[in-house]
Amino acid sequence: MKQIFGFTLIELLVVMAILAILSTLGINSFMSSQMKARDAQRKSDLTQISKALELYYNDNEQYPATLPNGAVWQNGATMYIKQVPVDPRFDNYFYEPLVTNGVRNGYYLFARLENINDPSYIAAGFGGRHCPSTSTVLCNYYVSSTNAPNL
Repeated sequence: MKQIFGFTLIELLVVMAILAILSTLGINSFMSSQMKARDAQRKSDLTQISKALELYYNDNEQYPATLPNGAVWQNGATMYIKQVPVDPRFDNYFYEPLVTNGVRNGYYLFARLENINDPSYIAAGFGGRHCPSTSTVLCNYYVSSTNAPNL
């Protein structure tokens, strides 16, 4: 009797199914880590912009009317930030100054987080503010000046 070595069709299908399941799990895990990394970058960017806004406030006794997104932000010899960061995936961050008696004495910085399981994620948005202001997607994360009321 002659022996034939090889795999049956069923064995090949089982191995292919296992490989497909493992690759799907790997891709999902990779996509989730990228999403979390972009959210961490967004939070870091808003903190960096917030510090630059405070430096600007110390020099000018009010916050700026707008931010130069993606550009150098300086006033004469004072450089507040080398380049105002922009969102790693979507568009610019949303900046809203608070004006009292004609003076910009507070601000909110908004971003859109991707990870809905992030503890900082707020599903309801903030009073219909869109990220960016030209889109239909609501912001779900913010940083504000110390004197701005919580949203």
